[in-house]
Amino acid sequence: MNDLENFPSVAIVILNYNGAHYLQQFLPAVLASTYPNKRIIVADNASTDQSITVLQNNFPQVEVLINQQNDGFAGGYNWALQQIKSTYYILLNSDVAVTPRWVEPIITLMESDNTIAACQPKLLSYHTSNKFEYAGACGGWMDALGYPFARGRVFDYMETDSGQYNNTMPIFWASGAALFIKSSVFHTLNGFTASFFAHQEEIELCWRIQLSGYKIYVCPQSVVYHVGAGTLQKGGRKIYLNFRNNLMMLVMHLPPNEKYWKLLLRFFLDALSAWKSLLNGDIAFFIAVAKAHGYILTHLNSVIVEKQTKKPLKSLQGVYSGSIIWQYFLKRKKTFAEIVEKKRS
Repeated sequence: MNDLENFPSVAIVILNYNGAHYLQQFLPAVLASTYPNKRIIVADNASTDQSITVLQNNFPQVEVLINQQNDGFAGGYNWALQQIKSTYYILLNSDVAVTPRWVEPIITLMESDNTIAACQPKLLSYHTSNKFEYAGACGGWMDALGYPFARGRVFDYMETDSGQYNNTMPIFWASGAALFIKSSVFHTLNGFTASFFAHQEEIELCWRIQLSGYKIYVCPQSVVYHVGAGTLQKGGRKIYLNFRNNLMMLVMHLPPNEKYWKLLLRFFLDALSAWKSLLNGDIAFFIAVAKAHGYILTHLNSVIVEKQTKKPLKSLQGVYSGSIIWQYFLKRKKTFAEIVEKKRS
C-alpha cells in the first residue's frame, strides 16, 4: 500500500493571505493527512503578516510559492496552479481543519468515474461542529434564478447535521473552501475567471465544467471543519463581490431565451433587498448592491461571451427548478429537504 504508483498524485494547495495564525493552527492536521502521494503547497498572496516566517521556521516540509501581489482567490489560484503539476488539485482554505482520512474517499470516487471533474467533502462548522458550514455545507445547488444554496444551508440558515445528506450525489457546485479538481480539466477550462477576484468563482467554474460535459459531486464520507470568513471579512466589499459575481455568471452562461428576463427579475429582487436594508439603516449594503448593478450595466457587452451557451440551466445537475426566495421568505421553508426533496417526492 506504500507504493506511490498505486495512488494518483495530489497537490494540496493552500492560498494564503495574512493567515499566519491559521497556518500555525491548521497546517499540522493537513500534514498528518494519511493519503501517501501528496504534496502540500502554500501559495502566498503577498501577505504582510508573518506568514512566510511561520512557514520557514515551523513547516520546512511545506512548499511555498510567493506572489508579489494579491490577486484574490481566483487570480491567486490561477497563478499558483500554473506552476504545479499533479493529477489532482485540492484547493484548501487556510481556515479549514481536516480529518486524517479526508482525501482518500474523494480520490477513490473520482478515480471510479472519469466524468467526475470536481468534488467536495462535507463541510461542517469549526465553531459548532454539529452544524453545516455556510460555504458549501453538503453540496452546492442553484435555483432557477441563479441563487446559490446548499444541502444543509439555505441563505443564512444552517441545519444541524444528523446524517440526512450523507449520500454521495451530483451537485451544481463544489465549495472553494475544499475543492478537489482534476488538474487537466482546470487547465483545459483556463481556470477561474480572474476578474471575479473572490466569491462565487468556484460556482462559475463548476458551471463551465458542467457545460463541458463533466460532473460535480459531493462525497460526505470525507469531512472537514471550516471557520469561514477567514480572509475577506463581512462588509461592503464582500457584499459587492457576491452580488456582482453572481450576476456576471448569469450574463456569461444563461442561454439567450433565459438571460434577459431572469436578469430583469434578479435586478428587481436585488433592489428590493437593497431598499429593505436601507430602510433598516444598512447603508453599506444598499451602496454595495447599487455598485454591483452599475458594474453589470456598464460591462454588459464585455461580459457576454461570443459563443452563447444553448444549455438551459434546468438541464444541469443540482438545479432547483423553483425559487428559493419564494420558498424561504414567503413559504417559510428553511431546509434543503423541505424545499427540494419534498418537491421531487
